[in-house]
Amino acid sequence: MRRLAQVPRLLPVPHSVAKFREGQGLLTFIESFTATFFDMTFPRQQRTIRRPVAVLGFGYYSGKDVRVEFRPAPAGAGITFVREDLGFGARIAACCENRIEVPRRTCLRAGSAQVDMVEHILATLSALQIDNCEIVVDQAEMPGCDGSAMAFVAAVESVGAVEQAAEVNRLEITEQVTISRGDSWIEAFPSRGNSYTLDYTVDYPHDPAIGYQVANLEVTPELFRDEIAPCRTFVLQSEADEMLRAGLGKRVRSHDLLIFDAKGPVNNRLRFENECARHKALDVIGDLALTGCEIVGHIVAHRSGHRLNAAFAQELVRRFAGVTLKATA
Repeated sequence: MRRLAQVPRLLPVPHSVAKFREGQGLLTFIESFTATFFDMTFPRQQRTIRRPVAVLGFGYYSGKDVRVEFRPAPAGAGITFVREDLGFGARIAACCENRIEVPRRTCLRAGSAQVDMVEHILATLSALQIDNCEIVVDQAEMPGCDGSAMAFVAAVESVGAVEQAAEVNRLEITEQVTISRGDSWIEAFPSRGNSYTLDYTVDYPHDPAIGYQVANLEVTPELFRDEIAPCRTFVLQSEADEMLRAGLGKRVRSHDLLIFDAKGPVNNRLRFENECARHKALDVIGDLALTGCEIVGHIVAHRSGHRLNAAFAQELVRRFAGVTLKATA
């Protein structure tokens, strides 16, 4: 719970107080001051998970079995992957500086240690407001599970979270920023309600089974769990065939993700009509988690992938990291 002792330190003297000092009526003052107070947003406390919990699975690309154990971490520690199979000194912080370019997924490297396909884990921790966590793994590639983030959400929610004695780092978007590559772009605007909101557009004009889709959401723990986490990775049949020819994904079956042919999902059913756009929104949340901050702003993305998302995360850090969230009056 937020400590009441913090309130006098953070509150400015609102305009309503000045008007009351000039003789404004008491009832009008109370109404105005109450509206001002509840329109202000105070940083929440950092959080970690209550106790360790594990998820088992196999990597889509490597086909190797992997165990992922989420462990509590102290305030200010952030999110760190630990390659247990390489020794506990093989630690990889989840930050923009450690991202490396690998097609179709988000990978991190520190020294000789690397972790692959981390975006679903990062999205889960970010959306569930877990700021500090140690993720101990015994292989490089994270489990694909069913292509969604539900296994990670279920694990984290099963052990719960605890608040810590430090405020969360917040990154407030204070002006519009846009980056683009070809016909893909992603941009950010100041928040209209001191929140983190996201619009994502998928456009596959030559693949009508996917076609044009839009997802609009506010990033909260509840909405992420119910509306975004269940949405699965998707590929075209031609892309799946190409990966198989390259020796990748040999253990993956049609029930492990969404594979689209000309008629729609192969041996599978959609969970949402716009599941592809929702999953791309999940990827954006995971990639922007590399900022290491709780984002306050409105993100709009059109056909952006991991490379563009990562470049955008770096730009947000460069422009806005360290900007204090302002109260609105």
